[in-house]
Amino acid sequence: MSDLSNEYLVTNPDSCLIVSQQVYQLAGKYNLPSQQAIALNNIADVYCNMGDYVTGIRICLKAVRIYENQKNVMGLAGVYNDLGATYIEAADYSNGLRYLRMAERGLSNQIKTQDKEQLKAIIELNIGECFLYTHQIDSAAYYLQNTNRTEGQYHYLNFVGNIERDLGEVEIARQHKAEALKHLNVAVKLSKSNNDVKMLSMTYLSTSKLYHQFKQQDSAEYYAQKALEVARSGKYEQDALNAGIVLYSDYDEDKNLPEAYKYYKLATIAKDSLYSQDRVKKMISMDFEEKQRLQDLAEAQDRYQNQIRTDLLVAGLVILLIIGVVLWRSNTNKKRANMVINDTLNELRSTQNQLIQSEKMASLGELTAGIAHEIQNPLNFVNNFSDVNREMIDELKEELKAGNTDEALAIADDIQQNEEKINHHGKRADFIVKGMLQHSRTGTGERQPTNVNILADEFLKLSYHGLRAKDKSFNAELITDFDEKLPKVNIVQQDIGRVMLNLFNNAFYAVNEKMKTAGADYKPEVTVTTAVENNWVTITVKDNGIGIPDAIRDKIMQPFFTTKPTGQGTGLGLSLSYDIVVKGHGGQLAVTSEEGAYTQFTVSLPA
Repeated sequence: MSDLSNEYLVTNPDSCLIVSQQVYQLAGKYNLPSQQAIALNNIADVYCNMGDYVTGIRICLKAVRIYENQKNVMGLAGVYNDLGATYIEAADYSNGLRYLRMAERGLSNQIKTQDKEQLKAIIELNIGECFLYTHQIDSAAYYLQNTNRTEGQYHYLNFVGNIERDLGEVEIARQHKAEALKHLNVAVKLSKSNNDVKMLSMTYLSTSKLYHQFKQQDSAEYYAQKALEVARSGKYEQDALNAGIVLYSDYDEDKNLPEAYKYYKLATIAKDSLYSQDRVKKMISMDFEEKQRLQDLAEAQDRYQNQIRTDLLVAGLVILLIIGVVLWRSNTNKKRANMVINDTLNELRSTQNQLIQSEKMASLGELTAGIAHEIQNPLNFVNNFSDVNREMIDELKEELKAGNTDEALAIADDIQQNEEKINHHGKRADFIVKGMLQHSRTGTGERQPTNVNILADEFLKLSYHGLRAKDKSFNAELITDFDEKLPKVNIVQQDIGRVMLNLFNNAFYAVNEKMKTAGADYKPEVTVTTAVENNWVTITVKDNGIGIPDAIRDKIMQPFFTTKPTGQGTGLGLSLSYDIVVKGHGGQLAVTSEEGAYTQFTVSLPA
């Protein structure tokens, strides 16, 4: 039955789900945990292929626990690969690459077998796709070509279509039409022969992208339609959404407004289903919880080793105390006993503080992970329906001028419905903002030992998704270099979080402004680095944006001084950040910059 579920995975997802659930139940009945984990893998793959990433990730993490308990390195590498592929499909490339690297490391010390080489090839395929979607074309080509050679050696025909499609995307990026078509045609044939509906839909959409690039609109729309039909037939919501967006854009360019509006509505409905704020919030919350779990495991290991050392120390002290009964007076013995008791009490207090810190960090993670996506959907609805109404009002005027009263009334009804939706989602956004403000006022202002790496990572995502919600065309590469040995820092989490959010927002603003005037070769980057130096923990935020002119660099931390246009900045962000860091925490806030090249802010806190 397990083999049967593997056969159904690509060709018949519904049957795969049913059979895999039966395998899981039987494996539990006969105490076969490895078979349970395999069944969970297939169930997770089905949900991920259908676009339900939250359920897929949750089931994958359940399989991780089983393989960890079994100490099954190959199985664990396979699940990490599935997690990486799922995050890539959900466009979370940072987490996707992180899990794929974990899978790659897990295989490095394994004996060479055909199963290992097959899994290694799949991991390299997914890494290649991650680089492809983040526009690192040369790196993508390296991994995909390496995978292709491995596939040819071991004849894993189920994945060759996937590789050929990705190599076609590489050639599209390089604007090599003939080479791209060659790869895509091979991918279509292989997908059909393997009955791989999902890959067939993705290949048709890549073909549409190629023809659109070379201004062949009829062919581009034809293949996008085929991609949509195939995705719908297989119930692949994410691929149907991708095809709908392409068709909307193509018809919009052709000025075919009825068709464009039809596919715009289709894409909006699919997007709301796939990326509702509840799903995205759960997905990011799971990612935060998994990071926290791994951190807790590492801390538990450290505590265990410390406990062994403490036990040995206590044993040595007991021996000394026995000798002391003979050699020293009772007063000396009492002092030594008090020292042992104090050490034990200190250790208990330290353990208690760590448990309290874990709980508070989990609470912070749920807040920060949800904010951006909670408010993104209602704002998207308001903006999108406002754009549609603007176009429909123009149509209404034309119909009134032509004397088409019935058509004008129909358009007016549509505008009224859209206005009701705008009003509804506007009130919803207002409710979310008020809720967040109420939450922010509940802070105690107490300092707590904090993992600065986790805090910086969460606020970086919050800032980036916040800007993406306002400007879908904006993209930037997020580069993080966090010192894994960084000690916890005693800070007010909410205050330092506001400092980080302000610095990240300024960095994204700077690279976004530069994109408006820079050439096509410009690649916006924001780099966040943490380190510990001479009893100071430093957080460095660097961007390759517009920079700060020398003439105003000394003024940027003055209250109400801003370089942003009227209405886009209050001039208080850096001033408040300076007060929080320097006056509130006894730290330092420094800036270096070169106009037109970069800006770097460094926050230094006492370790």
